[in-house]
Amino acid sequence: MTAVTIDRWLQGHPLIQDLVALKETAWFNPAVQEAKVALGDVGLTLEDVQDASARLGRFASYIRRVFPQTEEAGGIIESPIQAVPNMQQALSERYGLPLPGQLWLKLDSQLPISGSIKARGGIYEVLKHAEDLAIEAGLLSLADDYAKLDSDDFRAFFRQHRIAVGSTGNLGLSIGIMSATLGFDVTVHMSADAREWKKEKLRSHGVTVVEYEADFSVAVAEGRKQAEADPGCHFIDDENSTSLFLGYAVAALRLKPQLEEAGVVVDADHPLFVYLPCGVGGGPGGVAFGLKLVFGDHVHCLFAEPTHSPCMLLGVYTGLHDQVCVQDFGIDNVTAADGLAVGRPSGFVGKAMQRLIDGYYTIRDEELYALLALLEQQEGIRLEPSALAGVAGVGRIVAEANASYLQRLQITPEQLDNATHLAWATGGSMVPEDEMEAYVVKGREVLQRSPE
Repeated sequence: MTAVTIDRWLQGHPLIQDLVALKETAWFNPAVQEAKVALGDVGLTLEDVQDASARLGRFASYIRRVFPQTEEAGGIIESPIQAVPNMQQALSERYGLPLPGQLWLKLDSQLPISGSIKARGGIYEVLKHAEDLAIEAGLLSLADDYAKLDSDDFRAFFRQHRIAVGSTGNLGLSIGIMSATLGFDVTVHMSADAREWKKEKLRSHGVTVVEYEADFSVAVAEGRKQAEADPGCHFIDDENSTSLFLGYAVAALRLKPQLEEAGVVVDADHPLFVYLPCGVGGGPGGVAFGLKLVFGDHVHCLFAEPTHSPCMLLGVYTGLHDQVCVQDFGIDNVTAADGLAVGRPSGFVGKAMQRLIDGYYTIRDEELYALLALLEQQEGIRLEPSALAGVAGVGRIVAEANASYLQRLQITPEQLDNATHLAWATGGSMVPEDEMEAYVVKGREVLQRSPE
């Protein structure tokens, strides 16, 4: 964009000034509608999510066999929730704010196989593609025990087919590991910010890793272009895939009984606020879609992005969606939150969810590190930097500067006292110990300084 164009956008969209200045920013979406109205924008239904859940159930016996770490859960790939009262108190002190309600973490960092939220959508799409191929070839029926897929014959069959994906790291891990285990010839196109250990882990599973000296959008575009030239290649498109989206949405069906078992009530007098780290938008978009289907207007979803990569906020706020990228406004898209280092948002998610997401906020890298160290200190939980983006959310919605948000929702002080705040902890358990220790040390250094 030219300076003249940017100036024109600033006149009508003053918040862009703060985004360009890399200030921590919050924007609460005035276009949000009742769930029963806005869910129609998505083009998918509860039945679609239930179908995805059933498919994962069919694969459970296979998952259980090839990934022994899922044995206890019967081959179901799921993560726990955990209340973090010590962290909530520490946040209250750090931000100088009372934080009513109760703060929980959804520990997708502990998801088996690839240790991040991407184990949901990424693995699901690979399994769906495998099922489609095997059924079409007459090798599998829905009534079969899918454990039969763990055989040399099936691996030889899948080896005739190729899968490709563009990734900042975690999606590539989930798709690469799952695809290679089934037998697929798989290629992961990795952006410049992807961690070296993730590339090496993929290679150790026999995955072809193609590296780029550019960001996520370039890796996706190049991967898509190469796949289009190969009719035998299935490209998993993080920007537009409804299969990925539905895999993430299944999380909501499983969260409901988890909350009930924990004694957490979600209704008009006990609202649920969910804070989701956002990169291109597929993961948080899918989860939020599922949550809206399950909890309706009693759940309020907010997306969290790094100050250097506010692509979804920028896309929805301007209404341009995937027709704009952060670099158009001179924002560099360079962040320690590698999983969130995305310059251009998913047009599908931005448009489908634009009347369902309550708000968006940005967070500095330094604050991510500080929260990382604080969580380790207070709760003994270690996450990668991008996974901390949602933890700051409760402070944002109760900040005095954002008081109009809760007023618009007509949330009373009593309802806020009864609220549940769920920060989606998106990854971290597979980070090598030395790298995680370096994250914690850096975070402790930030904590020694006063928050800005």
